[in-house]
Amino acid sequence: MYTIQTLNKISKAGTDKFDSSAYVVADTAENPDAIMVRSASMHDMEFGSNLLAIARAGAGVNNIPVDRCAEEGICVFNTPGANANAVKELVLTGLLISSRKIPASIKWAASLENEGDSIGKLVEKGKSNFAGPEIQGKTLGIIGLGAIGALVANAAVSLGMQVVGTDPFLSVGAALRLKPSVKVVKTQEDVFAEADYLTIHVPYNKDTKGMINAETISKMKDGVRILNYARGELVDDDAILEALASGKVACYCTDFPNAKTCNAEGIIATPHLGASTPESEDNCASMAAQELIDYLETGNISNSVNLPNAQMNARGTKVCILHTNVPSMISTVTAEAGKLGLNIENMVNASRGNYAYTMLEIMSDVPQKMADDLLAIDGVIRVRIIAK
Repeated sequence: MYTIQTLNKISKAGTDKFDSSAYVVADTAENPDAIMVRSASMHDMEFGSNLLAIARAGAGVNNIPVDRCAEEGICVFNTPGANANAVKELVLTGLLISSRKIPASIKWAASLENEGDSIGKLVEKGKSNFAGPEIQGKTLGIIGLGAIGALVANAAVSLGMQVVGTDPFLSVGAALRLKPSVKVVKTQEDVFAEADYLTIHVPYNKDTKGMINAETISKMKDGVRILNYARGELVDDDAILEALASGKVACYCTDFPNAKTCNAEGIIATPHLGASTPESEDNCASMAAQELIDYLETGNISNSVNLPNAQMNARGTKVCILHTNVPSMISTVTAEAGKLGLNIENMVNASRGNYAYTMLEIMSDVPQKMADDLLAIDGVIRVRIIAK
């Protein structure tokens, strides 16, 4: 019986995937086998010895200590692409409301409620204050052409925009999903030079922190409109405020309001609505649950952010070994099977940075002694024996 702890309210589309005869799902658990989380911070949590995996029902994992988890042999999953359509639709909304000054116009129209029969004339007189350009024929620049960026690119083409984008990690498969008219360039500077509108879809890390700053803004067109529905920390707020004041930036849309941006002139801030749709929450929860089920029951890893992805379809018993990525480890591990007279039918090994994951398929019963002997090897972090 596995215990799954939920740290946030998780959609039933996810929790219902767990077979009640094999899983207990609860928001309180002393030493769970796995955790499902959305936005709750886990950096100060101490993890029990049973904890094998954490699944984030969403893409970002800044609320999870992923490096510490790897050191402790805890696999961290996310759900890339599960909320992509929800974010895409909000980005398209941002394109429109940043152009036509729609939020300000709605607020102004509401202020006329006591003007009685004069409202019609006031509307005709005041509407010019909220005029803005159409997006058709304009150029949308996209930094990051992953699951979300690609959907945005294709939708913008359908709306009549020119699209230019860049992504240093663009895979062949991702490139093929783009419409032919999407122009892919090598550098961000190439995007900045062309974009009337700029949207960013990259993860937040030490390399991307503050990537939209005074220097990069200076390389953009005058009057550019910038959309940030990825992570607040990607944008230097002080640089944006200065660029808005000078007119270099016409509008900034962000899904991550803070004390500086929540009510500033020229900024349209929404309260982290990117994935706030019932469809997205269902998709993320369902995907996260399936990742945990696969890992707990078969040892297979998909969409891990801190350990290598690896799959093996086995007919026999699996011995799953998480270890440091060092020379001679595989020969040392397989030698332990030989000492016990066990024949290895199949093997999968994958690595990611400092860590590696090895799965052995053995057609006979595997004694607990093998796990104990493997754990005694320097560099072996965790061993699981999963019987068919």
